[in-house]
Amino acid sequence: MELILLFKALVLGVVEGLTEFLPVSSTGHLILAGELLDFNDAKGKVFEIVIQSGAILAVCWEYRAKLWGVTTGLGRRDRTSWRFVTNLLIAFLPAAVLGLLFASAIKAHLFYPVPVALALIVGGLLILWAERREHQIRVHDVDDMTWRDALKIGFAQSLALIPGTSRSGATIIGGLFFGLSRRVATEFSFFLAIPTLFAATLYDLLKHRDLLAAADLPMFAVGFVASFISAFIAVRGLLRFISRHDFTVFAWYRIVFGGIVLLTAYTGLIGWTAA
Repeated sequence: MELILLFKALVLGVVEGLTEFLPVSSTGHLILAGELLDFNDAKGKVFEIVIQSGAILAVCWEYRAKLWGVTTGLGRRDRTSWRFVTNLLIAFLPAAVLGLLFASAIKAHLFYPVPVALALIVGGLLILWAERREHQIRVHDVDDMTWRDALKIGFAQSLALIPGTSRSGATIIGGLFFGLSRRVATEFSFFLAIPTLFAATLYDLLKHRDLLAAADLPMFAVGFVASFISAFIAVRGLLRFISRHDFTVFAWYRIVFGGIVLLTAYTGLIGWTAA
């Protein structure tokens, strides 16, 4: 396998891992990076799906004690464990249903650099708005969330079907609007990523299984490992960051980055693919 292809896999794996759990849109960054690396064909899209599993595994590893406690609690019919799992299922359903209904249309019309840039900017403005309003915190622990909290966050996550919006950004900022503390909103976003990304990965792999080949295993392995390591670093780093800061820096990053993409598209400096 060509070294250049392995290099592209490494870069995209790092991009996926670093951006999956930050409120900056991993899908948007992968679309843009894929364009720049000329790795945005059908096989490139399947590759992006596969490396998500590395990011999922990183969250599972980081929260292995919590997940094991919930798993054993289900066997003991522990009420807190059952409520936690029920909340995840409730939060997962809106995006799952809407994704099945509209995913094809969204991919056909919005999976391009300029729509991604616009979504990045709009999302950044919403984060600024969320951070400048007065927070009224009701929920200080993930286990204290109600099914209504979970449902609201589930609908917020549905916004991330639009590339550039950010799944983690939608759920975290939605959580702030709905009365969750920053840490609870962030941790629930991490936990919700597990069923959401796992289901999306499995669905897309089955749908595009004809594009998978044994010869691509080294490329997938490099991307998977890079995604796992960088996602693990990003998750721990974000938890430390929010203990002292808000999400304003991510808002400005989105606005500036989106603005640069629009500027390069308008001036023709970069020949971004148009819908």
